[in-house]
Amino acid sequence: MAHIARCGEPCGAAVHQRGTGVTAFAAAITHGNNNMTQAQARIAQRRNTPVTATHSGVTQVELIWVEKRIEHWLRFGRQAGDQIVDRRRRIVRFAPHAVFAFVRWQANDYGTVRSNIDIVRAVAPGQAYVTLPHVQPGGELLLQINGWPKVIQVLRLIDGVEALGIDAADAAPDYWRHVHNRLSSGDVARGYSRERHQAWLSRQKLAS
Repeated sequence: MAHIARCGEPCGAAVHQRGTGVTAFAAAITHGNNNMTQAQARIAQRRNTPVTATHSGVTQVELIWVEKRIEHWLRFGRQAGDQIVDRRRRIVRFAPHAVFAFVRWQANDYGTVRSNIDIVRAVAPGQAYVTLPHVQPGGELLLQINGWPKVIQVLRLIDGVEALGIDAADAAPDYWRHVHNRLSSGDVARGYSRERHQAWLSRQKLAS
């Protein structure tokens, strides 16, 4: 079962949907407290450069749903809270270190003009992060893929993780980096495995 945060008709709680779940959803506007100036944020976003700033410790994601025009949605991620703004907008919050997949799709009268997926790990106050559109203050970027054909590949790989009975939010962060590197270079990414997951869990235990 895919976990999708959704908004519209009317905006409400998260729902579950099978497969890649490439349809409907929801919204959020986000204003985090942050010592970084707007000019710094714009520069860092253009350069995809990590920055460090003080913030509340909560990462907020803006989800938007405008029929046939804009769809922002979460493919997975454990939410720490949310706030309905209106029928088209919703704020979703994540605690530090939570991992989530954020999909953005936009179209005009002639078809799709933008589609991408980011897999992000929320940061704690004082940690370096990359600024991202509709994510405040930003996060540790594990994967960033643009173009619908490649986005579909990522969604199918997420399905593969869940088919193992593993929540994609618990998968090894290095796996998403692997997927990013392989797809960005035009190669095929390997599927996740129980062995890889067990190795990740073992490393976590040693580090704790």
